[in-house]
Amino acid sequence: MKIIENRILPPKNYLAINLFGILFVRKGNAHLIDVYDLNHEHIHTRQMKEMLYIFFYMWYIAEWLVRLLRYFSPMEAYRNISFEREAYQNQQNLKYLSTRKFYSFIRYL
Repeated sequence: MKIIENRILPPKNYLAINLFGILFVRKGNAHLIDVYDLNHEHIHTRQMKEMLYIFFYMWYIAEWLVRLLRYFSPMEAYRNISFEREAYQNQQNLKYLSTRKFYSFIRYL
């Protein structure tokens, strides 16, 4: 996975953001990314590929908006998006992607 350090992305309070399989990290913070963070982002990249990227982002935003209406908290909404739930729950299993079935995020809806 390519990692790009910059001064703009990710938004504050986030360690990294994965856009189209490229990981963006604030300048000087790349050393904070560990193998579990990378695995988390690799899970997202697999989700993106399954949904042909654009549908991933459309679903992600739509689900975040629905969750925001439910939780009234942007962070709580983010943590409950099915993509994030799958990635957080499996980020410490470094073999997860080798056994993951297609569209596994659906189980986390």
